[in-house]
Amino acid sequence: MTTGSMKVSRGRVNWLASWLTPLLASLGYLFFWPIPVEPQGWHAPKDKGYNGPHVRNEWLSGLNQVQLGAGQEGPEYIARHGDVLYTGLSNGDVLSLSTDGAQQAVVANTGGRPLGLAVAADGSLLVADAMRGLLRIRGQGAQAHIDTLLTEVDHPVAHDPVRYADAVEVSPDGRIWLTDASRRFGAKALGSTFEASVLDILEHSCTGRVIVLDAQGGQPKVALAGLCFPNGMVFSQDGQHMFLAETGTFRVLKVDQAKLATVRAADPAGVPRMEEVLQQGAAVVLLDNLPGYPDNLTRGEEGRIWVGLTKPRSPVLDMSAEHPWVRSLTLRLPRSLWPVPKAYGHVIAFNEAGRIVADLQDPTGAYPETTSATEANGRLFIQSLHAHTMGWKPYLASLQPH
Repeated sequence: MTTGSMKVSRGRVNWLASWLTPLLASLGYLFFWPIPVEPQGWHAPKDKGYNGPHVRNEWLSGLNQVQLGAGQEGPEYIARHGDVLYTGLSNGDVLSLSTDGAQQAVVANTGGRPLGLAVAADGSLLVADAMRGLLRIRGQGAQAHIDTLLTEVDHPVAHDPVRYADAVEVSPDGRIWLTDASRRFGAKALGSTFEASVLDILEHSCTGRVIVLDAQGGQPKVALAGLCFPNGMVFSQDGQHMFLAETGTFRVLKVDQAKLATVRAADPAGVPRMEEVLQQGAAVVLLDNLPGYPDNLTRGEEGRIWVGLTKPRSPVLDMSAEHPWVRSLTLRLPRSLWPVPKAYGHVIAFNEAGRIVADLQDPTGAYPETTSATEANGRLFIQSLHAHTMGWKPYLASLQPH
């Protein structure tokens, strides 16, 4: 080989290495760089889109706004107690408001992220704080006193922390029920409820659970496990059924409380998993294949139960359900390339039989991440994860789309 030929060969090798090396490095990063999740395969039902009972409309557009104070945002859940509304905000404030929004007062600051709220029989306020666990607030303002009711459970695993307290409800028999949305991703550890929820839903390992405490303050126990990010929760009017939003599977479940207690569980500690409960007829899927991710549940007038769809479905995420490697690769991309669905306002009302009686939307998503709705004195207040105001509209069931 001549000197000239050798120079040409070396030039080709160098040229090849100049683009092959970064290519291999990029492929190695996309497929092998450590990520915090271990995506699991599952079958996502085909998205039917906005048709049938979910036909597109603009009822939620042009909401009236109740202004919040400086540094206050994210009225993620709104509880009604008589003529008073309570909501938790991202700065840790728990706020009380009159139903016209004119009177506002900070009940207390939890130092965490208050989400679900419920008023107990003694008038105290129960708070599901995603970063601090289950709390009880007595009094208000300077006289407020915060007690920590639950940060871990010893059933079935000793000293098992509550990582993502989400919703709290009091059943008619006085027991306190709490959804712990994920045992894998804690809001406090990640510094964000949104971050923890996104990672849990992308992984789909279904480690969420429902915890129950009896009215006398006895030992808390796990009543139901194996849930894919359990979120909102309400009880039927007769107290015999629990309605549960399972965010990660686009569905709302109806659990028979009496039958739940008789489920034969494979777990040595006797904790039933959701698939066992469904298989043994202790629960049914009441709403399935929703066009978005269901969040909070609230009871309304005339038997209505409201659920918010905090984000619409993502075709990329639906496609990758049966291909976990795609979700792994996605998490290695810059966040700007993540397939996060755009904002889309959407709340739905259904009855205890599962019939949809209202479907209200704003395709522009001007009021972001609609988590549910609360009826109060002729107004429908819209809950939001990130809004800087509380949106509302006058509400008459006969005047909205069915």
